[in-house]
Amino acid sequence: MNPKIWGWQHIVYMAVVITLAITGLILAKKFAKSERSQKIIMKCLGGALLIAIISNRISIVFKTNPPDWTWLVPDSFCGMSSLILSLSLLIGKRNNDALHFVWLIAFVGGFITFAYPDFLGQNPSFFYIPTITGLLHHTLSWIIVVTMIMFDYLHITYKKWYCTLWGFTGYLSAGAFIISVLGHGDAFSIFNPVLSGTPFTFWVIAPIYITVYAIILLICFLIDKHKIKKQSAKTKATK
Repeated sequence: MNPKIWGWQHIVYMAVVITLAITGLILAKKFAKSERSQKIIMKCLGGALLIAIISNRISIVFKTNPPDWTWLVPDSFCGMSSLILSLSLLIGKRNNDALHFVWLIAFVGGFITFAYPDFLGQNPSFFYIPTITGLLHHTLSWIIVVTMIMFDYLHITYKKWYCTLWGFTGYLSAGAFIISVLGHGDAFSIFNPVLSGTPFTFWVIAPIYITVYAIILLICFLIDKHKIKKQSAKTKATK
């Protein structure tokens, strides 16, 4: 019998991941105090994510007979976000622009797919390579975003709003290339919804994403403003 969403194999996987993630985050928060140690952790996580997403794409290539190497290029929000996130951590600086675009997609897409992997039943084995690597890169994505925010490796601010504009433009352009040049029927849900039976195509997801992101930026702005005001009052009180 093929694995099922919320079947026993999926539940065990989620329980193990959540336990390891919580334990790892607690230990990292306690012992990784220096910028150097935090950077090492983020580089290692970025490397693990890169291995997971490349392994997943190669496994998808070999699902076709003969192997179709055009499938090596990620054609989904989560796949491309995992690739961008991993490379941004490995070769980019702390708080770089790519992180400001990709973090919300990586977190939301990664966590939703971690909880509801619609590809889970594609093979009788839970450890079928496309299945397990797909789960791993989605899982690592949301864990990495939580770790970045915990370390303040990414400082969310309205000043980086333009990153979203360039990011979505890039996704749309990549989708057009994959469809028109590589010959795929769809990419980045330009034509078909992320989940069948729902209205969530690119054209629905993008406005929702921008709205949610704007609300998050406003909340972060108010929090930063409160911290500055509190620090200013504290400084005046000590004089």
